[in-house]
Amino acid sequence: MLEKALELLKILESNGYEAYLVGGFVRDYLINRKSNDVDICTNATPMDIKEIFKDVKLPFEGYGSVHLTYKKINFEITTYRMDLEYNNGRSPSKIIYTNSLLIDLKRRDFTINTLCMNSKGEIIDLIGAKQDIEKRIVKSVGNADRKLKEDSLRILRAIRFATELNFEIDNDLRLAIINNAPMLEKLSYYRKKQELNKIFSSTNKMRGIDILRDLKLDKYLGINLNKKIVSTNDPIGIWVQIDPFIKYQFTNNEKSYMNAISLILKDKNINDMELYKNGSYVCYIAAQILGINETNIYDRYDNLPIKNRLDIALKPFDIIELLNIKDKSMVKVIVNDLENKIINKTLINDELLLKKYLIDAYKNNML
Repeated sequence: MLEKALELLKILESNGYEAYLVGGFVRDYLINRKSNDVDICTNATPMDIKEIFKDVKLPFEGYGSVHLTYKKINFEITTYRMDLEYNNGRSPSKIIYTNSLLIDLKRRDFTINTLCMNSKGEIIDLIGAKQDIEKRIVKSVGNADRKLKEDSLRILRAIRFATELNFEIDNDLRLAIINNAPMLEKLSYYRKKQELNKIFSSTNKMRGIDILRDLKLDKYLGINLNKKIVSTNDPIGIWVQIDPFIKYQFTNNEKSYMNAISLILKDKNINDMELYKNGSYVCYIAAQILGINETNIYDRYDNLPIKNRLDIALKPFDIIELLNIKDKSMVKVIVNDLENKIINKTLINDELLLKKYLIDAYKNNML
């Protein structure tokens, strides 16, 4: 990936422009951390870039950014710029292009995201990012209070970087976060969820949750951290525990998982029927929250006599024919009965044995 990124820089340079890798990719390269997002900054404008790369996409041209897929790798290329106005607490309403790399770097959020790399692979540090990386701190570029007032999402980004990198938050930035925390109420729930998901997905997630709690941000985020939160392998397990405000939008799959986990948590037990109804993954996450030994969840699921109704040795048509059923609503009742008894191992899932049971239990009642 780095090799192809440096190739791109050389192409831009060969056309008379400056170009550098910038931000998280360079930071992660320096600390030996894997990164897949590659950003490039340049003094070439979006239209200049389109002249060089004919298939470039311009979805963010208003902000000086374009998307380019080069040798099957996605790059975002951004023109050096100054952000002049932030009138909605989120994004600039007016920008101007500049030829100065330093001016472009000064508009960015945190010093650790200002490192650059030139086409020779040399790291350029104009704002003291290396020093802050060595100190393991997340520090604002310039005045922290002003930076957060410009864009309230930076509050959550600061906490995410501190979580993912296991860095401390600079004292000035910490104070600015506390002072500007109410701005989070106006931040869209979509953006809040995006950043919180990244925090909850981190291997260091519990530290991130501690930071959110310590800074008392939960009341502005519409989540409840005023209780013990248990670490889970999936962020959905964290969301279940923190009672997110109704305005948070979850996919149908996420809702299904959350509802299933919640029901298991109410039962405080994971029996074979819970495994059968909800599947091994949901039960695994619920077991982590409940403090139940989750190591055998998958083995228990694999050993269930059936995994769904289609596995029952008698099909609905067989039941109707065997018992000469006129009232079709009875079929569901009978299938439920078989399902429960097979899962609870009071019946063996064998066609002849199931037929014998149905005749003994139901046939007289059907006559």
